[in-house]
Amino acid sequence: MSKLTRRELLRELLAAGLSMSAAAAVLSGCGSPSSNTAQSSTGASTSKGGPIQIGFIPLTDCASVVVAQEMGLFKKHGVDVQVVKQANWLAVRDKLSSGELSAAHCLFGMPFSVAAGVSKAQGDPLKIAMILNNNGQATTLSSKNFAGVKYADFAGLKSATDKLRASGKQPTFAMTFPGGTHDMWMHLTLAGAGIDPKSVQVKVIPPPQMVANMTAGNMDGYNVGEPWGAKAVADKVGFTFIATQDLWKDHPEKALVVNGKFADERRDDLKKMMTAILEASQFIDDMKNRDKVAEIIGTKAYTGAEPDVIRDRLAGKYDLGGGNGTKDFTSAKDYMLFHNGGLTNFPRKSYGIWFLTQYVRFGKLDALPADHEKLVESILLQDLYKEVAGEMKIAVPDDDMKPITVAVDKVAFDPAKPLDALKTYTARTNFLKNQLA
Repeated sequence: MSKLTRRELLRELLAAGLSMSAAAAVLSGCGSPSSNTAQSSTGASTSKGGPIQIGFIPLTDCASVVVAQEMGLFKKHGVDVQVVKQANWLAVRDKLSSGELSAAHCLFGMPFSVAAGVSKAQGDPLKIAMILNNNGQATTLSSKNFAGVKYADFAGLKSATDKLRASGKQPTFAMTFPGGTHDMWMHLTLAGAGIDPKSVQVKVIPPPQMVANMTAGNMDGYNVGEPWGAKAVADKVGFTFIATQDLWKDHPEKALVVNGKFADERRDDLKKMMTAILEASQFIDDMKNRDKVAEIIGTKAYTGAEPDVIRDRLAGKYDLGGGNGTKDFTSAKDYMLFHNGGLTNFPRKSYGIWFLTQYVRFGKLDALPADHEKLVESILLQDLYKEVAGEMKIAVPDDDMKPITVAVDKVAFDPAKPLDALKTYTARTNFLKNQLA
């Protein structure tokens, strides 16, 4: 689809029900030059304590934060926000801990990784105010080194990896942050193929640098958020081996992570931020708005990827590359979700316990923290979320602490019994080799 002109985009935005001022704000963002800081909300604000900086990484799933800014929703709800592009997740971690960033579009796993010591940081604790999206990440494999491997062909992935090793090459894969979501999805992909993640190199690369590194031959595969899976396909350097919704449907992905001191001292402003982001999330989950969202986040100020690269996968339609055709996630409604009637955004304890358990499973921790449930509860701002959701008349799911089925594991994970899950993983040699039989 060709890129909309400014006049056409204005007409589309007005037709979608935006006010002239909100539509003008979108166009201002779309026309802005590349910079590290997007335009701040203008005009008077009822928030106190100065502008609030929210960090983001150039990924499609930064959309709810970006749309809240570009549609003037932060301003509408009385909070002055600056949306600030970050270079990598390590920078996000350090700036959140120091308070340089008050909040960020962030990996759901990051606060648990930091609290458990998988990734160390000094400063204030990190808290999760809400989940921003489900689904929509992808494991991409090199078209050169994995030619002929089909979508979700775990036996093919294992065979091709063994051939690489036999040729004298160390198989190398990449993710974006130790203990983060992409780290877990990369480990689950390898485990699903019966590959011990410790037998290959798994390194950290920032999301926007993934395609360039694969092009240069620096790694054989990676897991990251869009648009960097679709970009590898468009550039014909990689193909989508599996989308993460086929590892675990409706998994938690990004979260609104906040500095703990900020959450305590500016609680009312945080509520206003959450209200604006939830409103943006509802807008994005109206599928007729997703073309417009692709235009907004495809500007240089945000992802810098062509809107056409973003658009199809945001709509749930994947060109897989590698001669593997296409895959449509729309019928099962397991494309990238930002609200899903409130099912997406509630930060569940079960998710935090799952991440801590995977850290033990994959050797990042020796054992679960003794008070792992209390640790998770201390990170999640569930009461705050319920308060905001109640004011917005958004239903809060009642499935917290219910068992989770992770499709690639074929194990029902009971968050009340994580040690049982660890025993099950061990009984299956940790790497699920029997699923290939």
